Amino acid sequence: MILSCGQEATLIVPSAPASSPSAPAQLPELVIEAGSIEQQYWRDLWRYRELLAFLTWRDILVRYKQTAIGVLWALLRPFLTMVVFTVVFSTIAKLPAGNVPYPILVFAALLPWQLFASALAESSNSLVSNANLISKVYFPRLLVPISSVLVSLVDFLVSGIILLGLMVWYDYVPSWRIVTLPLFLALAIAAATGGGLWLAALTVKYRDFRYVVPFIVQLGLYISPVGFSSNVVPAQWRSLYALNPMVGVIDGFRWAILGGDTTLSLTGLIWSVGLVILLLVTGVWYFRAYERTFADVI
Repeated sequence: MILSCGQEATLIVPSAPASSPSAPAQLPELVIEAGSIEQQYWRDLWRYRELLAFLTWRDILVRYKQTAIGVLWALLRPFLTMVVFTVVFSTIAKLPAGNVPYPILVFAALLPWQLFASALAESSNSLVSNANLISKVYFPRLLVPISSVLVSLVDFLVSGIILLGLMVWYDYVPSWRIVTLPLFLALAIAAATGGGLWLAALTVKYRDFRYVVPFIVQLGLYISPVGFSSNVVPAQWRSLYALNPMVGVIDGFRWAILGGDTTLSLTGLIWSVGLVILLLVTGVWYFRAYERTFADVI
């Protein structure tokens, strides 16, 4: 028996004593276990892991279906963006890059930014795109936007080939700090997941967000230190600039990949970690709060 208030009721029916067949039947005992449905939901995330893999693989196939060069688009798009940024910010604007080749400086920031931006764009429409599935069968709805983040992660891993090629071309060897890269990757995934959950739930309720998200992504590209180093931001503005959670993520990637040729502000990193955790926790909370209404309004 399942109660609508979010609690699970378990019926326990005791057997009648064999020595007294004429004894009146005892009423079933009703045991209410608080929060058990919520616990079951999180267990279902693991139980439906094969569905998560299927949704991720399906989205990868659909993204590159009937394209001439297929998955090479995951290489071509960031490469062309890197070329444009290098020309604009290095050749024309003459922004400093220290001892780092400017293409590597840009691409080390493009990797986490492309992961974040792609996850936001894909997650925001993920529930609407799977409306038929959501309205007909049960499964944890969290799997849908998470699968979009995993698709973006696959593109991230493919794009990393370009960074390796640039390092070979410029004969640039990373330092020991490269071992910390998975930590900053986890931070980027958390930011992408938190933002994706917010936008996925909001897009179901307000379809206007289909038009708002591309603007957010475009604006975020220019206010994040992708084409330039954070050091060019005036010192009096850096605390305010650190309120952008991607600033610490991008600076962390550069610090891990480029080693001693870049600096990492501890204050900015703490701000980013705190904001990303807040974004992820509130994203899960908001998504779960409105999840039960998705099938009705989608």
